[in-house]
Amino acid sequence: MLRWFVGMLGVVLVGGVVGSVRAEEGLALFTDRVRPVLLDQCVKCHGGEKIKGELDMTTREGLLHPGENGPAIVPGKSADSRLVKLIRHAEEPFMPEKRDKLSDATIADIAKWIDLGAPYDKPLISKPGVARGHAVVTAEDKNYWAFAPLKSTKIPAVKDKTWGHNPIDRFILAACEAKGIHPNAGTDQRRLIRRAYLDLIGLPPTPLNVDVFLGDDLPTAYEALIDRLLANPHFGERQARHWLDVARFGESHGYEQDYDRPHAYPYRDFVIRAINDDLPFDTFVKWQLAGDEIAAKNRQALAATGFLGAGTHATQITANQAEKERYDELDDMANTTAVAFLGLTVGCARCHDHKFDPIPSKDYYRLISTFTSTVRATIVYDNQRGVLPQPTTKPGGVYPTTRPGATYMMICSEGIPAMRLHTQGPDFYPQTYFCKRGDVNQKDGEVSAGFLTVLESAPEDRWHATPPEGSELAYRRTALANWITDAKQGAGQLLARVIVNRIWQHHFGRGLVATPNDFGVQGDKPSHPDLLDYLASELIRNGWRLKPIHKLIMTSAAYMQSGDYDEARAAVDPDNVLCWRRPPMRLEAEVIRDSMLSVSGMLDERMLGPGTLDEAMPRRSIYFFVKRSHIIPSMLLFDAPNSLTSMGTRATTTVAPQALAMLNNSAVRTWAKALAKRVADKGGSEGITEAYRLALAREPDADELSEMSSFLADQTVAHDGNAELAWADVCQAVLSLNEFLYVE
Repeated sequence: MLRWFVGMLGVVLVGGVVGSVRAEEGLALFTDRVRPVLLDQCVKCHGGEKIKGELDMTTREGLLHPGENGPAIVPGKSADSRLVKLIRHAEEPFMPEKRDKLSDATIADIAKWIDLGAPYDKPLISKPGVARGHAVVTAEDKNYWAFAPLKSTKIPAVKDKTWGHNPIDRFILAACEAKGIHPNAGTDQRRLIRRAYLDLIGLPPTPLNVDVFLGDDLPTAYEALIDRLLANPHFGERQARHWLDVARFGESHGYEQDYDRPHAYPYRDFVIRAINDDLPFDTFVKWQLAGDEIAAKNRQALAATGFLGAGTHATQITANQAEKERYDELDDMANTTAVAFLGLTVGCARCHDHKFDPIPSKDYYRLISTFTSTVRATIVYDNQRGVLPQPTTKPGGVYPTTRPGATYMMICSEGIPAMRLHTQGPDFYPQTYFCKRGDVNQKDGEVSAGFLTVLESAPEDRWHATPPEGSELAYRRTALANWITDAKQGAGQLLARVIVNRIWQHHFGRGLVATPNDFGVQGDKPSHPDLLDYLASELIRNGWRLKPIHKLIMTSAAYMQSGDYDEARAAVDPDNVLCWRRPPMRLEAEVIRDSMLSVSGMLDERMLGPGTLDEAMPRRSIYFFVKRSHIIPSMLLFDAPNSLTSMGTRATTTVAPQALAMLNNSAVRTWAKALAKRVADKGGSEGITEAYRLALAREPDADELSEMSSFLADQTVAHDGNAELAWADVCQAVLSLNEFLYVE
């Protein structure tokens, strides 16, 4: 009755007393044409089972409530009303969400109704909604493509029976044929071996590698090549860098002081080893969340927990700041967990229910509660005796760097001394609370650990784990690990979709979902949804092993096709979403540098262990120490991440300083001189040919050979007969070619 009275009161209190005629006109318009639209298009998210953005449109009182972005309307002034701007698509987010724009006539009706005071005759629905900040996840929410069960997909039928090598190709070809286009034929063998080497191990093939491959006439030659590369120890180094981007791995704390974490590198080494060993991906995930609980005596499982603490961490925390900083740290752990494993931006629900995805704030706080007492700590691990007693910290919280026969490693766990640095407050707080609008000063009840409702189809006790008697570990993280990898009733099917999409992206330059860190409503929809589900199902069926997925993709005709460009097909699919070609891809910063080291003969292939900030280091670039305030300049120049947040896709910029670095960087010059020493003794034409073979896996054509020979002669004169410098110029020119920096 009160809500009805408030609604009716609005009829006469808009811009002074409104005449009865205008009141009647406004109510008639509301009843006949506005109410049906609000019921059909708005109430589901703003007043039924959900109240997004704190906007409840079931009553006039709710419509006038300030909400998160101020009042939705200004009665009597439709031109100033945010609701009108949103439905006109003059401002984002466009409304209605996920639906077609309202007709011009409907928008005009709503605008006129607001000009008439926006009167209500009665609430839109008898149940006026739910409490703000506690949206309800519906069955329809769970049917969204990313949250729905994997489809049992049939391999599609295609018209062309001659193109394709495995089931992947049928999905690709069927989508192309539906648009009236056809994928490219296969590329030549020289391009193919270079592509495979750079994709899988991040190093170019040697001339001998190329000759052996080209000389193998067996139909299984390419498949055997892929098997050898998947078994190569460099495979782990190449693929680990992709995951470290997602895990926001850094070896310093960040912020102004940016203190080092000298014992963070065991996490990086864990990732390399796990990928080389083809550790099942579900175990890979579980160990990163709760390796200390699941496999407490396993060195790699302990190192894996470095994932949770790999983000930034304030190191100058006063007592007044301590609680807020702790909630920021919990947010980093939970948000990175969700983004990396599930492609969901749960951090958006910290201050309010997620505006787009079905993630209520209560689910966010239940998720961060999982990590309530989880802290970063440095332990000493002995291969014979396991975890040793804790070392004594030095001033600033830095541990000794070595201890005979033992490894220091940063892990995340509970019940052990935390890294304190310069923190005046406690290491953690014993409870986590629901904080209104994300404000720790507005606590609204203690929260118990839980999961995302939209990805649950069983009672939560299905995933709970009981700590052993006397354990200081809460086993909340084990419960999270159980839920996130459960492919039957938990989040495991989405987990599988996300990781196979990441693998596809790294082989094709674009994921089947082009937003690999966002599978939510604001992210892109899958270009080939059935193929995505097929790959995810294959991953689960094969025991979560990733190497078979790599092989399946790389032995497909889709992967092996040429990068030839065709204007007619580009007019149909300009962004190559249908995958009708395999476009050239710029190599990442690390692969460019590693390739120069390799062809120059200077690469130090020692694996694992502490990194360095010495840019002249001859080891692979993954072993650079990742200091957030001092990322290696040449890495940043070619778009390496800053490690502040999870990065699902690197930018690929083309800027003048990149070319200048290839011409003027002292390290590039050093590698060019080393390459020159490898080829100069062969003489003019043969030496140039060998430089091309080493760098590009092919011989120069006649024009290239002629031009380079002339360049060699000119530079010899320019250097007063110094052939060594002239050859260095030739080799530097080869290393600076676009073809060296791109894989076709």
